[in-house]
Amino acid sequence: MRLTIDDVRSRFIKHFDGTTGNVYASPGRINLIGEHTDYNNGFVFPGAVEQGIIAEIKPNGTRGVCREMMALGVPVEGFNTAFAGDVPLGAGMSSSAALESTYAFGINDLWGEGKIDRMELAKVGQRTEHKYVGVNCGIMDQAISCLGKKGALLRLDCRSGEYEYFPWNPKGYQLILVNSCVKHELKGSPYNERRLQCEHVAEVIGKIHPEVKSLRDANYDMLEEVKSQITEDEYKRARYVIGEVVRVLTVCDALQKDDYETVGKMMYETHHGLSKEYEVSCEELDFLNEVAKEEGVTGSRIMGGGFGGCTINLVADELAANFKKVVVEKFEKKYGKKPIVIDVVIGDGSRRLC
Repeated sequence: MRLTIDDVRSRFIKHFDGTTGNVYASPGRINLIGEHTDYNNGFVFPGAVEQGIIAEIKPNGTRGVCREMMALGVPVEGFNTAFAGDVPLGAGMSSSAALESTYAFGINDLWGEGKIDRMELAKVGQRTEHKYVGVNCGIMDQAISCLGKKGALLRLDCRSGEYEYFPWNPKGYQLILVNSCVKHELKGSPYNERRLQCEHVAEVIGKIHPEVKSLRDANYDMLEEVKSQITEDEYKRARYVIGEVVRVLTVCDALQKDDYETVGKMMYETHHGLSKEYEVSCEELDFLNEVAKEEGVTGSRIMGGGFGGCTINLVADELAANFKKVVVEKFEKKYGKKPIVIDVVIGDGSRRLC
């Protein structure tokens, strides 16, 4: 059962003066492929989901501070608000980006006359993460939350900001998330460390190849040239990212040919890289990936920053029901708790509901 306007309106009326305001929503997301490439200026391929955040906002006549929107010239005033969400926390579906995008969109609508474009609203959320949360994230999560479109995935060039929608209505396949219920916490995790490692390798390569400004510009041969100048961990991180940039483009080409076997193959390669090279997996996620292989799932990988959360699985329709049943049974038998299975429906981005 999806979140509704009534879920926030009843709270709003209870806590404030009995009147109502404007209601806004922004979604969480899935990412078919392209993990940890956004802050390396690479490509990502996310889609907005039906689960998200809904917030009711009403000016209250006092003055407040929403610093990043005010920095863009939006005269933000104080407001009353209530919000609710159904994005699983810590599942790698970007509940934080959904929250940021909801308020950025709402504030822009109420006080900015809608003048700030959606990509700039996404950057507001990203800057919030950088300055106030302490997570040096890329732009993907906020971008898809603001720009998502029902029935489409978004290929985003995280360097140029250019994006293209790809219809997502696979015949014979479906996307299924399996939430390990292992909570990831990006702040204080090795997330920021991974980013610094990648930036250092790009800097080292750039001394030999000045055209390389980030790992998005590098290739395996360049990486081998500098192997002796970087640590083993830095080498592994960079090797993963270079490969992932290529895999995203491979998947985009494969989807245009309805070649889901290639899509699945790339997803498994991504999981291997995230587990063994980028080292952001955990025992539970690796187990879910192995179960997917055993059950003949076309593609499976970690989704999100890692250290817990979900796997995303590309499953043939005829295998879906059995996969859902078996993966829950096997996981519960091994870990003593049930994972949460989530069917993916691609939805719209930030919007005003009423």
